[in-house]
Amino acid sequence: MEKLSPPRHIAIIMDGNGRWAKKRGLPRTAGHSAGGEAFRRIANYCRTLGVEYLTVYAFSTENWKRSADEVSGIMKLLAKYLQEALRDMEKNHVRFCFFGDLSRLSPELRKLCLDAQQRSSEYHEVQVNFCLNYGGRDEIIRGIKSYAQDVKDGKADPDTLTEELFSGYLDSAGVPDPELVIRPSGELRTSNFLPWQTVYSEFVFMNVLWPDFSPEDLDAAIAEYHRRNRRFGGV
Repeated sequence: MEKLSPPRHIAIIMDGNGRWAKKRGLPRTAGHSAGGEAFRRIANYCRTLGVEYLTVYAFSTENWKRSADEVSGIMKLLAKYLQEALRDMEKNHVRFCFFGDLSRLSPELRKLCLDAQQRSSEYHEVQVNFCLNYGGRDEIIRGIKSYAQDVKDGKADPDTLTEELFSGYLDSAGVPDPELVIRPSGELRTSNFLPWQTVYSEFVFMNVLWPDFSPEDLDAAIAEYHRRNRRFGGV
């Protein structure tokens, strides 16, 4: 069966790691580890399909409320993945970008993020955007503060503010809005994920936990996307 062409930009809320581990009597960190492998699997598959942008919700501003052990485990997994990505960068040609406030991360992890972003900037085959210490409302507030500072400094005129101009103050500046947002795990909410960018995205909610998410599941989400009638407010 011929595969359907993918959207240019797919965003995924990687949800269900903890429940996956609980079902198996494993610690939550085991679920995050399995979720990391699912991300690797899907990122590679997106590249073979020709997806230009993949944005994933890796760690939200609300996730700091979790136990210190779980947060530490997630950060170690992120560091491990970025170290491997830096090692394999020449082979994979993936461009990395980070959405969110990185200032709260450890200096070591923040350096890994910035190194990955800087060293991969020459690649243009596929861009992976990690939402790390990210919250949609926080992103908008940070954008407002930056814009207000430019107004104060005489670099911006409020009378000429447009949606397109303000988009340039967000973490996603220069990245097209996602056409498709996928949330596995059976939850039916957006959880503060890209509220500005997803106003006309197609949402597909799937009853599969993220560590079990397969290329076939992605194919099914893309097929559902193609069944939608995207009118953008028109008739």
